[in-house]
Amino acid sequence: MLRVVVPGTTASRPRMFWRTVRGMLPHKTERGAKALERLKTFEGVPPPYDRKKRVVVPQALRVLRLRPGKKYCTVGRLGHEFGWKYRDIVEKLEERRKVKGQAYYERKRAAQKMLQDAKANANISQETRQQLEQYGY
Repeated sequence: MLRVVVPGTTASRPRMFWRTVRGMLPHKTERGAKALERLKTFEGVPPPYDRKKRVVVPQALRVLRLRPGKKYCTVGRLGHEFGWKYRDIVEKLEERRKVKGQAYYERKRAAQKMLQDAKANANISQETRQQLEQYGY
């Protein structure tokens, strides 16, 4: 594998992405500089954000943007080829995060099922049920 070392560049994935976005912004204007200040880039999903719900931008999905069979690259592979040394560590941390997320999802599904069963088996009179429905429950 060819390793390229260029002065002033970085192999860090977040920094590569940051520089790419900077090239798309008018970063020398006040508005662009403020937008760039608000941009946060990370390796993987760090702890404050690993418990947040993830969102997807459908217009940016590779399967919708690229023609089938087209070549593509990932920032992780590019960073690795440019000398980024933490690929294995980040992959291991991501695997741990996914296992924890799966366990959380299983617990959440079990709790939802228990709640549905409790609602279905609740002995509530018709009058009480109508009052609850009136208030949105």
